[in-house]
Amino acid sequence: MMIQAEVSLYPLKELDIATDINDFLNQLKSTGLDVEFGRMSSIVSGELPQVFDGLKEAFQKIADKKQSVLIIKVSNACPLPKQKR
Repeated sequence: MMIQAEVSLYPLKELDIATDINDFLNQLKSTGLDVEFGRMSSIVSGELPQVFDGLKEAFQKIADKKQSVLIIKVSNACPLPKQKR
């Protein structure tokens, strides 16, 4: 089942949060998931197991180093990613 997840990562007690957020999103992208970068949140699309596995792996990497909050909203009713023609 294809799903989309809206994700927002908030590194805590950090002055430069952009590096941590970019590392998190790049880690997600490296798993083969479709990631649409946004200013306040990003959209991750893919098959349900891959999205959750990717989120788990990416969050684990950041959480092992720094205190962080990850907000996730998941839907199977959102538009699917644009199909390549």
